[in-house]
Amino acid sequence: MASKAQLETLIDLARRETDDAAKRLGAALKAVDDARQKHDMLVGYREEYVNRFQDAQAAGITPMAYRNFQAFMDKLDVAVKGQLDMITRAEQRSSAEKLAWQTAERKRVSYSTLNERADAAALKLENKRDQKQMDEHAARQAFYKR
Repeated sequence: MASKAQLETLIDLARRETDDAAKRLGAALKAVDDARQKHDMLVGYREEYVNRFQDAQAAGITPMAYRNFQAFMDKLDVAVKGQLDMITRAEQRSSAEKLAWQTAERKRVSYSTLNERADAAALKLENKRDQKQMDEHAARQAFYKR
C-alpha cells in the first residue's frame, strides 16, 4: 500500500486534474452556448431579411434585386448550415470534456477513498496498541497487588 505522503500527492494531483478538466468543460459548454446564440442570431437575421424582401416585393422589385436577394439568401443558408455544424462540433467537444472530467473525478474519489481506508487502518492499529498497553498495565497492576 502507498504511504500517506504518496497518497496525499496522488490526491493533490488528481484534484488539480479534476479542476483543469472542470475548467475545460466550462469552456466547452460556453462554446456550445455561444455557437447556439450565433445560430439564433443568423436565423433571426434571415427571417428579418425575408420580411424586408417581402415588403419590397409588394412595392415592386427589379429582376436584379431579386437575383441579389436569392444570392444573399443562399449565402445566409450556407452560414446557418455552417453554424449548425459548429454547434455539433462544440457539443461533441463538450461531451468529450464531460467524460474527461468524470474520469478525473472518479480517480480523485478513488484516491480519497484509499486515503480514508489507510487512515482507518492506522487508527485501528493505534487503538489496538493502546488496548494492548492498557491490558499489560492492568496485568502488572494486578500482579504487584498480590
